Amino acid sequence: MAKRDFYEVLGVAKNASDDEIKKAYRKLAMKYHPDRNPGSREAEEKFKEVKEAYEVLADEDKRSAYDRFGHAGVDPNAGAGMGGAGFAEAFGDIFGEIFGGGGRRGGPQVYRGADLKYSLEISLEQAASGFDTEIRVPSWETCETCHGTGAKPGTHPKTCHTCGGSGTVRMQQGFFSVQQTCPTCHGSGKEITDPCTTCDGVGRTRKNKTLQVKIPAGIDDGMRIRSSGNGEPGVNGGPPGDLYVEIHLKPHGIFQRDGEDLHCELTIPFTKAALGGALEVPTLSGKGEISIPEGTQTGKTFRLRGKGIRGLRASYPGDLYCHVTVETPVRLSDEQKKLLRQFESSLAQGGEKHSPKSESWTDKVKSFFS
Repeated sequence: MAKRDFYEVLGVAKNASDDEIKKAYRKLAMKYHPDRNPGSREAEEKFKEVKEAYEVLADEDKRSAYDRFGHAGVDPNAGAGMGGAGFAEAFGDIFGEIFGGGGRRGGPQVYRGADLKYSLEISLEQAASGFDTEIRVPSWETCETCHGTGAKPGTHPKTCHTCGGSGTVRMQQGFFSVQQTCPTCHGSGKEITDPCTTCDGVGRTRKNKTLQVKIPAGIDDGMRIRSSGNGEPGVNGGPPGDLYVEIHLKPHGIFQRDGEDLHCELTIPFTKAALGGALEVPTLSGKGEISIPEGTQTGKTFRLRGKGIRGLRASYPGDLYCHVTVETPVRLSDEQKKLLRQFESSLAQGGEKHSPKSESWTDKVKSFFS
């Protein structure tokens, strides 16, 4: 049976671009693939026909010969077997994304370096005002002994015998051909038979480097600062990764941070709570003052506007919330106890007027047991 025109097989024009031919092949190959049409002889023959057409038209020399002489200008057996490279080349971009290889790329594979994380613990005051600091991080530097070749001085790396210097190998499984990093040279394309004793054949040595880091005012716990290009170096000339400085706030002796607001516990003596008056309180920017009204109870909260922290993206600073705890006196002298009993008696005479919550609670207890 005479073969159909290869352009007709793929459904493209004779002036179709390489991308148009590849797209047409992908579509038809997936449609007629035997795995999608189990037991279908017709689909298998279609798949072979489509594959043969693509292997000719995807090759510049073969396509030129075909355009001039038709089927007689190309090898009639080209791509007839199911193990050719045409299918893998057309789908190389897809497999490359999954397995880390490349479609038609030649030579050693290039990889971006890994990112690094550095944990930096700072105080609340430092987070509020921002500051500049230095950090020391581990880094790789070119080995001074072998100058980065990985080979012992006086020797040279050899072309990898497994991949022939390409850095990749093809794994054939059924109808699929997948390109993977060479397991022998790990993508470098070179094989070191006599490694450098300083770097053990890696070509790099581990050292520490000092970096300047600017901590912006308002940064919060868990936020990260990226230092571009200060991560692990790339492989085979690939770009380096990044360094991420992760911020952790030290526990503060007075304040707890909640976004842009600050909270603190304000302990006052029961006399101040009963009589009221001005009270000095700490803030991150210095001293502040609040007015304690008479009869203040535990749990009362006072807000000082603008005494919190101005966040990274905030236009104004947050507030400071002071939560009152009334302190009960301890270790009283006999004279103090006597005075308190007299005070207690005077309160009892006033009844609910002096202790509204206590009277209300007593009534509830009586009702509960009655």
